[in-house]
Amino acid sequence: MSIASIDKNDPKYYPLMIIQRQIIPRKNKLVKIDPIDAKIIMALQDNADRPAEVIGDLVGLSRNACWKRMKSLEAQGILKHRIMLANAQALGYNLTVFIHVKTNDHSRGWNDIFMRAIATIPQIQKAYRMSGDLDYLLQAIVPDIGAYDDMYQELTRRVPLSDVSASFVMEEIKNTTVLPLQ
Repeated sequence: MSIASIDKNDPKYYPLMIIQRQIIPRKNKLVKIDPIDAKIIMALQDNADRPAEVIGDLVGLSRNACWKRMKSLEAQGILKHRIMLANAQALGYNLTVFIHVKTNDHSRGWNDIFMRAIATIPQIQKAYRMSGDLDYLLQAIVPDIGAYDDMYQELTRRVPLSDVSASFVMEEIKNTTVLPLQ
């Protein structure tokens, strides 16, 4: 099935961009990688736009040998996506919000409604089911407090929630997607 053939109005299909449930394993099944693979991964995390020839030069391999290793890392699921990161502030998204969600309803039906809602609100970038005092932690990015309020109203209109609170980022100190491989 191609992405173009999906009926986005069919409620059984959530937008493909958001529903990537990652179940955290009880024990990590570590994949063994050698130092050259680690260097390739680090180089790609720094800039995935580089051609295999340039990465090969960085790690001491020919273009073809580097390309084969990159393809093997993808096939093993170690490398997942190649993306370009947009500058949020340059596009007017100046406010990052962490939204703390509690619910009294943990039924499958409620969960389906919640998942559909967060999948279709584009400002919500990340969603986590949590242990402890709160049920879900959402990360959203919006232009300003008024846009947050609009998003909040949309979320609470679509999903019954027992408690919602938010923390607004005052200063971003560290934000990376790079995994440490040393």
